[in-house]
Amino acid sequence: DIGTERYTFNFTIRDSPTYFINVQSWGREEYIRSLSESFRVGDCVTIENPLVQSKEAEREEKFNPVTPSCYKLLLSENHSVVRTSSCYETDTRLLSLLHLPVKDPQDYYSLGDIVANGQSLNGRILNVLAAVMSVSQ
Repeated sequence: DIGTERYTFNFTIRDSPTYFINVQSWGREEYIRSLSESFRVGDCVTIENPLVQSKEAEREEKFNPVTPSCYKLLLSENHSVVRTSSCYETDTRLLSLLHLPVKDPQDYYSLGDIVANGQSLNGRILNVLAAVMSVSQ
């Protein structure tokens, strides 16, 4: 609808050490807020009825992890569902994937590197590997 606000929520899922794909969702604030609060990093999810789309690599991979797929999943507020599995239903093979980064270990900058070389990195887009302590609005 023209003139209405739309919100977005993006995340990456994986089901093997080699294969992972970006997921993009658009919709009303209530839908996006509910979706983003429905699971956490490390949860196992089932995604029903996503739309498979070709990704625009130059545009999309600037702010999303580079994936081995030339596709992305698009979630629709009216047609798609994300279901979280209970810890008892989780396939133990998936648990080993929790600590695998989606980037080559040589493709990251440490915070120390950024502080030390900040002047020469000014204006560049970088990959940073860090632990997140908390997230809030």
